Parts: sequence; structure tokens; C-alpha cells
Amino acid sequence: MADGGKRQRRAYIGSFTAAGGPGIVTAAVDPHTGALTVLSSLNGVPDPAFLTLSPDGDMLYAVSETAEGAVAAYRMNGDKLEPAGPPVPVDGSGPTHLSLFDGHVLTANYGSGSVSAVPVHADGTLAPAPSDVLRHTGSGPHTPRQQGPHAHQVQPDPGGRWAVSVDLGTDSVRVCTLTDGSLELHREVALRPGSGPRHLAFHPRGTYAYVLNELTPTVTVCLWDAVDGSLKPLAETPVLAGQPVGDAYPSGIVASPDGRFVWTATRGEDVVSAFAVEGEKLRLTGTVTCGGHWPRALTVADGFLYAANERSGDVTWFTIDPDSGLPRPGGLIEVTAASCVVIG
Repeated sequence: MADGGKRQRRAYIGSFTAAGGPGIVTAAVDPHTGALTVLSSLNGVPDPAFLTLSPDGDMLYAVSETAEGAVAAYRMNGDKLEPAGPPVPVDGSGPTHLSLFDGHVLTANYGSGSVSAVPVHADGTLAPAPSDVLRHTGSGPHTPRQQGPHAHQVQPDPGGRWAVSVDLGTDSVRVCTLTDGSLELHREVALRPGSGPRHLAFHPRGTYAYVLNELTPTVTVCLWDAVDGSLKPLAETPVLAGQPVGDAYPSGIVASPDGRFVWTATRGEDVVSAFAVEGEKLRLTGTVTCGGHWPRALTVADGFLYAANERSGDVTWFTIDPDSGLPRPGGLIEVTAASCVVIG
């Protein structure tokens, strides 16, 4: 802790160790410029592709995106991370995302098309096995990406009542409950066949959800009913101003804390797109280069936007134009095979 008990902001960067990544990198965050400075790294589990922090910021959790699939817990010790127990198998393959929900770590297991719930003890450590695994079923028209379910993301809704998982393989979003460690499907919401939903970001007021589609470069704007636990798709909005020149695979999506803007990243085109939120619609205000190659994830914090660029091996940061929401390049640090950034 800094003087006065105020925590200094830190960034935690995941990477693919199979591609030469350092594991999890800890970096200092300059509160005035958003600039990152690497402090340490820890190669604790293979391919810690996605990370999440505990609400108090004292614990960090990482998926191991491997065929076996695992989740690991880490405790802060100054500017370094220390393992808080051994990695825990999630009984699912290729976990790509995780979140904290109702005393559990939830993982979205892309390879096996499932969501796992791993209990979290009072001290932040993990139980030795999942309390439940909810297996998705279904497929989509896109061959070969949609021959079966592929859960890509899972997170709580803003009210903390529902767990929401996005499945690229089944073109759907599932709304679930978690009771006494048991996951139960409440509702499955179908999106356009072949769209390939990858990630979802909620509007901070909890009224809308923005689903980013990987197989078609669009965002599906949905009305979110927190009482009923239901999504109502309203419209799709392209993430690019014109037709892509080559590959265009959207990856990350975030909403600004004030609810005025939404940003998406698109791999191949290697751009960040900015949208103004206008009621039930998103209006594309422009795109800018991500500053690297193959932007896998975005994070917004303290008025700055960050992109983890996997293939160029760096993390870039941006200031944000207050009128248009367009990102303005700020700088970068090198992190081989960077996959995500979380800040706390």
C-alpha cells in the first residue's frame, strides 16, 4: 500500500507462454498519462490467457488456456505475485475467460463448450475442484468454427444476480443461476445464425448489453432485463466503416464507466473502433490503429484505454477524446504474446 493506505494502481498482463510469453506481467500505471512500466513477471501456469482481480485487489486469478484447462490464484506481495495454492483443474478444455461470481470463480471453457464453477475460500484460495460444470449443447452454420459449443466468456450481470455466458459455437447467450455451487440454465437467447458471438459488455446502468461477434464484424445491441434475466436483441452494428480488406475477427469489447462510449478491437484489420451510445443504438465515430498486430483484448480504466496485441507482442495505451470517444495513441510496452490486461 502507498502512504495513507491508498493502493498504487497496477496492471496485470496475461500472455501465451506457448508462444514465448513471460506468463503474468505486473506493471506500474502512471495515473497522469496511463503509461505502463514493467515491474515483474511470473511464469506460474501455462498460457494464462485471461485474468481477473478480486474486488479488494488483493488476489488475482488466471485461467490456463490449455487442453487440460485450469485456474490459478495469486496473492499480491509488494510488486510481485505469489502463487496461492496449486492450479485447480476446471474439468473443461481451453478456458478462455473467467470472472468472480457469488463466491466462485467461473470459467468459460472454449474447447469443451462448458462453464465451470470453482469455489473460492474466505482467504481467496481455491477449492481443489469445481463444484459444478454446466455443459453447453448446440452448433451453428459456420464450418468448422461452429460444429459444437464454444463458450468464450462468462461474467455476472451488473446487478450480480445472473451469470451470463457467450457461446461462439451455438450463436447464443446463456443466462444462468448459481445456487449452493450448482449452475442452472435460466434462459438461452439466440442470436443471428453464423454471427459467432465472442464477448459481451454491459452498459454500466445495466440496461443494455453489447455482444461482439467474431465471425461477422458486428456488435449486437441487446436490451437487458435484470429482473427477468433476459436479453432482447435489437440490432447489429458493423464495427468497421467499410468492408474489411482482409481478415477481420473482432475480439474485445468494453464500455466506458460513464456509459457514453463503447470500444471494440478487431484482429486482422488491427483497429480499435469507437462508438457513441445513443439510446438503443451505437454510432461508429471512427477507428484508429491498435498500435500493434492482432489486438486480443481491451481494458478501460481511469480515462485510458489499453489493448493487448498478441502477435506484435505489446500492450498499447490511449487517451480518449471526450467528444468522439476516439482513442489517441499514448505509448506501448513489449510483452511477448500479450493476451489481456486488467488494472486494479
